[in-house]
Amino acid sequence: LDGAEQIADNREHRTYTGMLDGVPVSVTSTGIGGPSTAIATEELAKIGADTFIRVGTSGMIQDWVVQGDLIVVSASVRDEGTALSYMPLAFPAIADLDVVACLRQACEGLNASYHVGISHSKDSFYGEVEPDRMPLADIIKQRWQCWVQGGVLCSEMEATALFLIPSTLGKRAGAVRIAGGSHDSLNGLCNAAVEGVRLLIQLDQNKPK
Repeated sequence: LDGAEQIADNREHRTYTGMLDGVPVSVTSTGIGGPSTAIATEELAKIGADTFIRVGTSGMIQDWVVQGDLIVVSASVRDEGTALSYMPLAFPAIADLDVVACLRQACEGLNASYHVGISHSKDSFYGEVEPDRMPLADIIKQRWQCWVQGGVLCSEMEATALFLIPSTLGKRAGAVRIAGGSHDSLNGLCNAAVEGVRLLIQLDQNKPK
């Protein structure tokens, strides 16, 4: 971002704002999981944010997804609790189609190895990475096989809240993740997010008034 400056630092939420192609864009750390993502989304919406894109790492579910692949999230499995305070479980958690399309186009333009599909949002990180030691090990592993068979691509902790809350506020949201990524491999992920935002800016500017 051009001229980026830190403008806020409250709880786990640190925000920088700068310009991208002449449009103000902010980057905010949400923290981990649905509750902190919900707080960030609500408070950003109150001060004018209209588009939300979660950028981060994720666990891999399909064995054909390679570590380092980018995943443009189109929808999420509602296996967490925060969004139940907003909409009943029957309501789907779906990303905005324009955001998905622009993130996909960004990945194409960067020649990135990427996939588009469903993620799994949960509340317990260690329930995913160490299921055998959990009291509900059999149930956790059985449910995991459901996500595998259903074609879910990755597992993370924020997409459901991020998709549902803007939906209730008349805003749009999407997400791009890196499969199994470490903090040393985030440049491609961040580049895809920035290019996706750039394409959204162009899309908005070209819409009929």
